[in-house]
Amino acid sequence: MKKILIPIVAVSALAAATVPAVASAQSINQRQDMLERRIDQGVRNHSLTRSEANRLRADLRQTARLEAQYRRGGLSGWERADLDRRFDRISAQIRYERHDRDYGYGYGHGPRR
Repeated sequence: MKKILIPIVAVSALAAATVPAVASAQSINQRQDMLERRIDQGVRNHSLTRSEANRLRADLRQTARLEAQYRRGGLSGWERADLDRRFDRISAQIRYERHDRDYGYGYGHGPRR
């Protein structure tokens, strides 16, 4: 039984260690596109106000400018990690703003029936 269990545990540990590497292998442009789509979706379904969306898009543009600056000299590991942290922060802000019950224009302002 031990002979079978040890290889299974080893393979499971190896698979668990590679999952974060695969998640971080997503390109920077793909992450930017995904975040932009989440913002657009939040505006469409009124879970984000226009001002929240504008603020989030400004953060995304600022990060894109920083990425362009980093790429001029070649993207180092530290710079890639910095961009990942910034994208994680923007993603968390989108999640927070979409669930803060601060609904977009028109919510509760329609004609009374």
